[in-house]
This record gives sequence, structure tokens and C-alpha cells, in this order.
Amino acid sequence: MREAVNGHIDLYQNMGFKYRVQAYALRSFADFAERRSEEFVRADSVLEWAASAPSVRQRHHRLNIVHRLACALHAEDRRHEVPPTGAFGATPRRPRSCHIFTQDEIDRLLRAASELAPQGSIRPITYTTLLSLIACAGLRISEALKLELSDLTEDGLVIRATKFQKSRLVPLHESARSSLQQYIAARRRFAPTTPTLFVSRSGGKLPYPTVITTFLILARSVGLRAGPGQAGCRIHDLRHTFAVRSLEQCPPDRRAVAQHMATLSTYLGHAHVSDTYWYLQATPRLLGDIAAAAETLHRRGKG
Repeated sequence: MREAVNGHIDLYQNMGFKYRVQAYALRSFADFAERRSEEFVRADSVLEWAASAPSVRQRHHRLNIVHRLACALHAEDRRHEVPPTGAFGATPRRPRSCHIFTQDEIDRLLRAASELAPQGSIRPITYTTLLSLIACAGLRISEALKLELSDLTEDGLVIRATKFQKSRLVPLHESARSSLQQYIAARRRFAPTTPTLFVSRSGGKLPYPTVITTFLILARSVGLRAGPGQAGCRIHDLRHTFAVRSLEQCPPDRRAVAQHMATLSTYLGHAHVSDTYWYLQATPRLLGDIAAAAETLHRRGKG
């Protein structure tokens, strides 16, 4: 089973798909099937594995991922069973909402990260620096985890071959640069030969699933998320927060906003400026600016 799963993952990744989340789920299913000594996909096993996810949405997500795998394998060997996609009812639909962090919430997350065990290891320093960088530079988590020591230059961070296979330079505030240099100095004691910027306790590259799990633990510990399976803030929302707070600093002038959005789109590494608009969400300050602009237009109209 594992060989078939790895071949399926390789196929998608060789076609240019990142397929990271799907690969993690498929390998989890392969572990589940191998514990049952199953060499072929069994529909009942797929449903049992998918049903163990903590939320309805995640159950649908798991089922759909393995359904695609089963269809591909069944085309070559009919001993692989294709599970029904409607086993958990209709797919729940809800608009994606982003959590815009307050400065106090970010501070609480960072304090919790600095208290991660074991104290004295690189782990609390790594997570404090990683979350700080995402919050102050608006990086994607995948971009931050791919950073190497050589990517920190005098001009900023070099983000290589990102989501749209483009590289870009991200200028940094001096405080962010100083924090990264302090982290690099600390990590030399734990991972002197590893080229990756952010490292795990063992000195290797920090795994994406581990980071997501740790973030959820931190968010729950400071009251920003409920229990497993419940909706709440995501690590990617730190990037959304950066975009919104950046716009809040822009002068309330149409031309200035247009120029700011074009610059912000480039900074975030979006393919189109329209992608940046999707990142924005109403905040009290933005709504106040909109109300003030509308009132000004109204007064001009009356005059």
C-alpha cells in the first residue's frame, strides 16, 4: 500500500503540484491500512479512517483525497475498491473567514511560544522567531520554512520559487533583521551545519505538519481556539493580518490606496493585485475610514 501511495504522490508532485497536505493525509491512510495488513484499498477501511477526523469538514476532505487515489489505483488493478464520496452526506459549505489578530493576541502567542518545552532547547526560540517573522513580514508558512541562512541578505529576505514559481525580495525592518540575526547566533549551537534557517530540536529542517500542530496547541493555550475540530484562527491568518494592518496605515486617499495595493501585492508575492484584495477584511479602523470617505463625498455632492 505504501508503495502505491508514494507513487501517486510522486506523480502529482512531478506534475508541479505541491500536494503537501494531501501527501500527509495519504501517508496517514497508508499507515492505517498497513496496520490492518491490507495491500489494496478497502472502502470500509477508508470510511473508518476518514470518520476518525475531528470535524465533518475534515472527514469529507480525507474521503475525497483517498477517493482520488482509489480511482487511479482501481483503473490499474480492480482489487482496489473505490469508496463512495457521499458517505458523510453533503459537503458542508461555509465562507472562509479570517481571524485578524490584535497586537495583544500576537503578543500572547509569542509569550506562549517562548515558554515551549523543553526550556533551554532551540524549540522555544525557533517558534518565537518563526511566528514573529510571519506576523511582521506577511510570509506564507511554506516560504518561511524553506528559508536558508543564505537567504538573509543586506537588502532583505530572498524568497525563492514561491507558490507561483517566482522569486522575490522582501525588505525587512531593522528590528526584524536584528531578531533573525540573534536567532541565527543561537541556532549555531544546535545546528551548525544545517542550511535551513528554522530548525527542529534535532537540528534538522522544521516539518510543516509539526509547525501547524504546534501553532494549534499555542492558539488553544491562549484562548484563541476551542478544542480539536472547532473553527478558529490559523497560522495563515498572521499573513492576512499583516495585509490588513498594512492597509490601515495607508492615507485615506483613492490614489494612495491604489498605489499601496500594487506595492503590497508585490511584497506578498501575489500573481495579481486582485488576489491581494481577497486578503482584506473589514476592521473597525477600515470601516471608520470608509465611513469618513463616504461622508466627504456626500458633503461634496450637496455643495
